[in-house]
Amino acid sequence: MTDSGVFEVAGQPAHNRSERVKQLAELGFMWADLEEEPYWIDQIVTMNEDVYNELEAAASMLWRIVDKTVRYIHGNHHIYHLIGIPAILWEMLDRCPIPEEGLISRYARFDFAVSHDGAIKLLELNADTPTGYVEASIATPWLCRQAGIRSVNDRMAGLVAEAWGVERPDTAACIGYGEHLEDSGTIEALVRHSGLDVRLVDCLDLWVDEGVLRDGDNREIRRMFALYPKEWMSVDEGGDALAYAIETGNLALFNPPHSILMQSKGLMAAIWGMFELGLLFGPEEREAIEKYMLPTYNKPVFSGNFVSKSMFGREGGSVKLYDNSGELEVEDQDGYDTSVMFPTVYQQRAELARIRTAEGEFHLLTGLFILNGTPCGLLGRAGGLITGNTSHFIAIGVK
Repeated sequence: MTDSGVFEVAGQPAHNRSERVKQLAELGFMWADLEEEPYWIDQIVTMNEDVYNELEAAASMLWRIVDKTVRYIHGNHHIYHLIGIPAILWEMLDRCPIPEEGLISRYARFDFAVSHDGAIKLLELNADTPTGYVEASIATPWLCRQAGIRSVNDRMAGLVAEAWGVERPDTAACIGYGEHLEDSGTIEALVRHSGLDVRLVDCLDLWVDEGVLRDGDNREIRRMFALYPKEWMSVDEGGDALAYAIETGNLALFNPPHSILMQSKGLMAAIWGMFELGLLFGPEEREAIEKYMLPTYNKPVFSGNFVSKSMFGREGGSVKLYDNSGELEVEDQDGYDTSVMFPTVYQQRAELARIRTAEGEFHLLTGLFILNGTPCGLLGRAGGLITGNTSHFIAIGVK
């Protein structure tokens, strides 16, 4: 067992990895190995219970802050522009009713930097199309049970069932359904946990006919969950037609349209700006922002030790890290750089804890899912200074 302050890495990889990979696949986690490379690290990180309790409380407060901010900026096109919301989506956002408090997104994930000494800093929020659900909701509890370690992820499936019981989508979609293992497995797990009869389709087979969304069999789709980033509507062929179907009420999309306001990393800059100006937030909220958020701006105001990234970057794409002297230290080479399409945001750097595993030494990114408005599931990603799409999954339990 290796010690990294608030984290410990427990156990050693089992000798029968291939058998365990097969067992995980039978449970629904089919990409433990990708192209014969180990994506899953067969060990478990344990987090100190006091730190986890603080993390959960911080996530609850930050979720309320984000929700409050989105309601405050809703309909303000000047702020839409500042946080990179494509203009083609503005009418959709203005015309669609904003969901009830705390439920603008029912399926989201915070990503935190938790340091060796337990300092918690929010890096970003994926409130639109978070992946890692299967790793967190299926693999992590199973692995923790086998190791005799407490998992805090057991509520995830039940919360999905609650959320989908309200949304009641008739269709779930992703790009490359049946071909892209991770996205296909994610929507399959969500549908299974929902307990509903939901049809699974490929987004590339969908088309819009006079404002009505249809699948490849010409079946009407009225309520759809989609692992489809909403900002893509501004660049994809037919994206404007999809937005029209939503804004005219012919299609209810989940997560709802307003989740893109949460998704933009520019919202972190908006929150920080209002915090500095003394606007909107009360004393308790201001205390949480100061303690758990990082100074974030839409201009490069830092002299050094900062990060730049696209407001709609995913899987580490477009991320650049600058050192104390302001020189570029490292940049992502694997993810798709969306900074050519969307504005850039600048954020103070935060320290990620380092863990020593059988696969090597890594930085640990701590994800925490927010399902149906409730913090409920840890996701561990082990990688380099930038946690991109070549990082590893490692289960996190609580000690």
